[in-house]
Amino acid sequence: MFTAWAVRRAGGRPLRIRPAKPHHYCRFHGLIVGGGADVDPRLYENPEGPAHEEIHAVERRLSQRLIGYAFYPLLWLLRRLFQSHGGSLDLERDRMEKAMIHRALEERRPILGICRGMQLINVVRGGSLQRDLAGFYTETPRLRSVLPVKKVELEPGSRLAGILEEPWIQVNALHNQAVDALGRNMRVSGREPAGVIQAIEANDRWCIGVQWHPEYLPQKTTQRRLFQALVDNALEADTRDGHSPAG
Repeated sequence: MFTAWAVRRAGGRPLRIRPAKPHHYCRFHGLIVGGGADVDPRLYENPEGPAHEEIHAVERRLSQRLIGYAFYPLLWLLRRLFQSHGGSLDLERDRMEKAMIHRALEERRPILGICRGMQLINVVRGGSLQRDLAGFYTETPRLRSVLPVKKVELEPGSRLAGILEEPWIQVNALHNQAVDALGRNMRVSGREPAGVIQAIEANDRWCIGVQWHPEYLPQKTTQRRLFQALVDNALEADTRDGHSPAG
């Protein structure tokens, strides 16, 4: 729902695709692969890691706690209503979204991966994931919050830095895994101070993945720019292909 709203605000027309309603033959101009269940480890070559440890929220300021008290229950309810499988592996979704990513790459449609979506894009392009992040947080706390409590430094000259128009940003953190080895033609475009990769992008096309959830930060102009850039590029690509402009 939050992602659809962000697309509409940017002038696009969202269509939700899921295994129950895959819309196999629909024509699309851009693809967003959202968050959800962890990517099946069998899709990438990586040793079996230990169980995920609980990430505790670190919100020191009173304003953060007050907003959290009001927003967390609503967000929790919405995620329970619309996220299938309760966060466990979702093999049908993995297969469907892999096919959608391959199709978008072949048709040179812009792709935005959010959290799990970023991880799956990296896996589709031959990369792997880091399943245990404990080693990254020996001196700094592990944050888990829908509020923008984590700093991400953007790579100068990257496409993402150009879109967001900032050298660094504050983001939320709701992830269990992270990108490890990069996929083919992928580069790092953002890291947090602990070293965890927070954003990647393709060298050969408009394909960006972010580890945070920009759709949960609708009040942030920088985050809205990401959806606007996707919609704008989708329109440009469609026009180049000789079709009439579409939402």
